[in-house]
Amino acid sequence: MRTLATQAILLMAVGVSAMSSAAEPPRHVRARSRDAKDDRPFSDAVRVGQTLYLAGRIGLDPATQKPPADAAAEVRNVMDQIKAVLAQEGMAMDDLVTVTVYCTDLSLYGTFNDVYRGYFTKGFPARAFIGSGSLLAGGRFEVQGIAVKP
Repeated sequence: MRTLATQAILLMAVGVSAMSSAAEPPRHVRARSRDAKDDRPFSDAVRVGQTLYLAGRIGLDPATQKPPADAAAEVRNVMDQIKAVLAQEGMAMDDLVTVTVYCTDLSLYGTFNDVYRGYFTKGFPARAFIGSGSLLAGGRFEVQGIAVKP
């Protein structure tokens, strides 16, 4: 009986949260670092209430627009980009609740994790690490996520 009551309360809380988020229209976010002439047809993120949906990011070197020779440097680049978009919206890496990583070479799983773990202080978001075909601009990693501001 207690479990049923707990589930009912949880469902009510989720419903109220969903209704309050639904009342706010989605707000499309453009990263400050993105060149004004960049007219690619996507938002860097979309915010609905306290939830931020991050577009996939690739860790290219900003100076050359090519992936760095070092895979760890590419991971740092992509994670720093995600961190910057989150900060622009008043969020932090620990606000990420789920992350999806696409990787062209699954042997880089350990390299990715070695860098990735340094970006979180309160635990890790749920995550998928998916082997993929080639990525844009020759990138090894593309990372997307969802963050929620408590």
